[in-house]
Formats: sequence, structure tokens, C-alpha cells
Amino acid sequence: MNQTTKTAAAPKAGGPHSGGRVAFVEASWHADIVGEGRKSFLAEMIRQKGPDIDVIAVPGSFELPLQAKLLARSGRYTAIVAAGFVVNGGIYRHDFVASTVVDALMRVQLDTEVPVLSMVLTPLHFHEHAEHQRFFHDHFVVKGREAADACLRTIAAVRERMAA
Repeated sequence: MNQTTKTAAAPKAGGPHSGGRVAFVEASWHADIVGEGRKSFLAEMIRQKGPDIDVIAVPGSFELPLQAKLLARSGRYTAIVAAGFVVNGGIYRHDFVASTVVDALMRVQLDTEVPVLSMVLTPLHFHEHAEHQRFFHDHFVVKGREAADACLRTIAAVRERMAA
């Protein structure tokens, strides 16, 4: 299988969000843009003293749901974040691909009861020129921070409900 796994810089133990692990699964298509979201996500998780994070790369966004399901079933993760960038390549209907991926990620979360957060973005228009590259690089930085915050809040909410 074409994937890599690496552990991100571990947050300091005993932080307010420590415990468990989070998997960050990223599509390799448009890695320069998706990577900005990963870097931002990791930085925010460290800033908020979140749990340890494993980063797993898959070839494209279509491969995200299966990897998320395998990770969720492993029992190692308190949450999974899936990141990808599905653009109109002129050959297929990218909106169908994006919808399929996001629907499958939701199904994984509901079937396994492990939170799966989507950072799969599908722009209406994307052209590989400097202006769009810059815009989506910046946009993924924002989305990475938002995904980290949502991840930590979701983990806390699930733990609270399970303790009740």
C-alpha cells in the first residue's frame, strides 16, 4: 500500500487534551496545498497541548475513507482527521468525487463511533496559477487550525458523554 506513517512532534504530556492518539490522513494529490493544512493542524494541536498525532499519507482523496475506517477499527485513535483537495481536472465530475468521499467519511464515523473530521475541500474553481495557489495555501492554513480546534472539542464532547 502506498502510504507513510510518521508521528508528529508530541505535545507535552499532561496537557488539557492529552490522552489517546489522533490520526491525520492526508491525500497526496496537491500535497503542497494539503500540506499547509497539515502543518497548521499540527502546530495548533501542539499549541493546545493535544494528544499525539500519527500522519498517514494516501494517494488521493478517494482513498481517505478506507484508511479512516481501518484506523478507526484499530482502536488506537480517539479521532481521525482526513484532508484532501478535490479539484476539477476536466476529466471527471470532481463534485461527485468530493461528495462520495465526505459521505463515506461520515459513514465511517457513524459505523465505528470514532470521530472523523473532514478537511476535504472542493473549490468551485481552481486553476494552477500563482493567485489560486496562494489563496488555497492560505485557506488550508486556516482550515488546519479550525480542524485542530474542532478535533479537540469533539474529543472532549465524546469523553463527556461517555462519562455521563
